[in-house]
Amino acid sequence: MSKDTTFLNYSKYYDLLYQDKDYSAEVDYIKSLLLQNGVVNGNILEFGSGTGIHGRLLSNSGYKVHGIENSMEMVSICKLTDNFTCQQGDITSIKLGRTFDAVISLFHVISYQTTNIELHAVFNRAAEHLKPSGILIFDFWYSPAVYNIRPTIRVKRMKNLNFEITRIAEPTLFNNENRVDVNFTLFVKNLSSGMIESFSETHKMRHFSLPELDLLAEANNFKRVNVEEFLSKANVSESTWGVCVTYQKIDNE
Repeated sequence: MSKDTTFLNYSKYYDLLYQDKDYSAEVDYIKSLLLQNGVVNGNILEFGSGTGIHGRLLSNSGYKVHGIENSMEMVSICKLTDNFTCQQGDITSIKLGRTFDAVISLFHVISYQTTNIELHAVFNRAAEHLKPSGILIFDFWYSPAVYNIRPTIRVKRMKNLNFEITRIAEPTLFNNENRVDVNFTLFVKNLSSGMIESFSETHKMRHFSLPELDLLAEANNFKRVNVEEFLSKANVSESTWGVCVTYQKIDNE
């Protein structure tokens, strides 16, 4: 993911905006996929670790997690622990010189890779950093659902002791590119001073079909071993917005 201004201002209020997100349930779900594929403990590389909440929770379960996050603003917010570390880096080009039992990428980080070059690079970096038969787990926006449900304008309001935030998300669809540009406008009220700050960011998101991802995976030495709806484990359909896949690295003979 190339360095741009995505999350430049957004990151300051990221945890507040997603304080209603059930991180514990999501980590329990990822743990079930890890265990299902024989990763009982060991080392995990997280692509797009954000502010580190998933990684820290996983580290509490006996895993050692190292996160790679493109946004320096996000990295500066991360709270590190003995078993969770992170660094600023580009997941399309990072080279750590070590291997892991699993690579995970959550909250649609893969959907932020909007070009084929970026996607090939991410799969390739994952393969380079995985032990033989290691697994790659990620979630993404599912094309059949995007075309069936269609993204709409949404408003979200969140509040803590310091700030009150109103976020407006306005989507623009680019059907020939399998992409949705989500145009965020945020109004942030400082509850102490009464001052209101506003800013806008555009997050470009690509959605995928399974054959499209499988082709990219096979080109980078992976085979798909599981696909299901994120969290629910239900079969995917044109009503499944968020899909989670597990790929296994193919051992070279």
